[in-house]
This record gives sequence, C-alpha cells and structure tokens, in this order.
Amino acid sequence: MAFEPPGRLVRALGETAPEGDDWLAGLPGAARRAVELRGLTVERVQVPGGRSSLVLLVRTADGSPAVLKLAPPRARPESERAALAHWAGRGAVRLLEEAPVAGELLLEKLRPDVSVRSLPEARALLEAAGTLRKLWVEPPAGHSFETVAERTGRQAAAMRAGAAADPAVAPLVDAALAARAELLAAPAEEKLLHGTFRQSKVLAGDRVPWLAVGPDPVVGDPAFDLARLVRDRVEDLIAQPSGASTTRRRIKRLAESLEVDRDRLRDWTLFRAVESGVRAGRVGRARDAELLLEFAGWL
Repeated sequence: MAFEPPGRLVRALGETAPEGDDWLAGLPGAARRAVELRGLTVERVQVPGGRSSLVLLVRTADGSPAVLKLAPPRARPESERAALAHWAGRGAVRLLEEAPVAGELLLEKLRPDVSVRSLPEARALLEAAGTLRKLWVEPPAGHSFETVAERTGRQAAAMRAGAAADPAVAPLVDAALAARAELLAAPAEEKLLHGTFRQSKVLAGDRVPWLAVGPDPVVGDPAFDLARLVRDRVEDLIAQPSGASTTRRRIKRLAESLEVDRDRLRDWTLFRAVESGVRAGRVGRARDAELLLEFAGWL
C-alpha cells in the first residue's frame, strides 16, 4: 500500500519548512517500516488527517483495531507520548505499546470521523469542556514538558517580528503581549495541559463517549488551555451580528463551568488569538488571519 501523505499535511508542514522537508520526503518509507515492525495490517490513511502527522488506521497482529501515528521531531511526538502515558486513558486516547520508537505512536482506535464539532454548538462546548477537565492533573515529578511561559515566550518573539513587518497589527500585538506579561506576573496553579485543545481534538470512542487526541502538552495555567476553545467555530462567530456578545457569554460560561478566573481566560484568549492571527498572516493564510484578528479585537 502507498503511504502518500494527505495534501493537508503537506501544506501544513510546508508552512513550517518552506525550503523542503527531509522528514516528509522519507515518510512513505518510514511508514512501511513502522507497519512491518509491528506486523500491522493497514486499512487506510486517514484523510484529511492532521496538520503535523500521518495517521494510519490499522489492525494489529491479533486483528484488533488501532491507529499508527507518525510525526516529525518538531511536532514533539515524544512529549505527546509522555502526556498520554501520564493520563493513562483518562480523558485521552490510550497508548497501546510501551516500547517507544521515536516519532511513532500506536494508539487505541477511536472514531476519527466523529468529533464533538459534529454536535450542536452548545452541546459541543459542554462535552469538550468536560473532557478537558479530566486532563488537568498534576504533572509527573521531574517532568520535561515545556511550560506556558516558555512556549508563549517563543511565540511573543515571533509576534513582535510580525508587528514590525505589518504595523497594522501592532496595536493588537501590544495588547496581547501586555496581557501575557500581567498573566505571568501573577501565576495561577500549574497543571498538565493539552496545549492545543479544540473541538476537533475530541473524538468519539467506544470505551467512553469522548476522548482527546493530538496533545502538544505544556504545564501551566489551565486558562491557557481553555482559551483555544473559546474561539472554536470562529468563522461562525464572525458571521453573527451578535458575535462579540456571544464570545463574552462563552467566556463567562466556560470560566464558570471549569472554575477558572474569567479575566485570565479572556486575556489568554486575546493572546492566543493574536498569536494565531499573526502566524496565519506570516504564512500566507490571509483569510484566517483576518478572522482571528477581528475576533481578537472583540476582547
């Protein structure tokens, strides 16, 4: 079977490696070796799949369904492995093998075509928030996970460069960076976080109704994790005449339901929306940048 990477993965990796990507070029061969090593039978490549990994739906040697995920080092698959091992299936997809092979994850099979995003908006937010709550646990002793301060520090540097290149975004960047500084000056409790949580990262399962997938884990303020969920379906929010007020109600509802400080949630939502908007503009996704920065302006 040919293991050609889906177009979505090729485009997304091209944004972070515009001069070409050795990992992507070697992916078909790596996938064949990973399958042969485990004695797997491949059913299909998941399409459109993710933006940072190749996902294969497979069966193990005993016929059990599973998922094989291959990701490049810059997607931090070993950090994902460590987080999934720590959660041990509580709120998140389970690891199915203990002996790790770098960049390769064998996972329990969920229903990859059914996420909470398929539910009506109010129910989707409820189910997603309930799943996220399960992931907020104490990080393991001596962990090596990136912290929120470290990750957002790297992002802040890129945001400043984006503002220098496009003065039109400078006021929002300044506001977002000021919000970050205030948040880090008064730190909240630190938990292990999913890091890139949104509705499409919560898939239907058999063991429990909904489980999170695809973490890029960090340790820090839970409001940072929840902030990405606030802007889910941003295109729908922007299309609504009441989008700004709907966003404020969403912040209030999510903050209350997950017991996080509403002001911290608003400020992290601002930072993450501006960061994503500036990054989208930098790689040529002008429409995404426009939506995200308009959304940020409401905050």
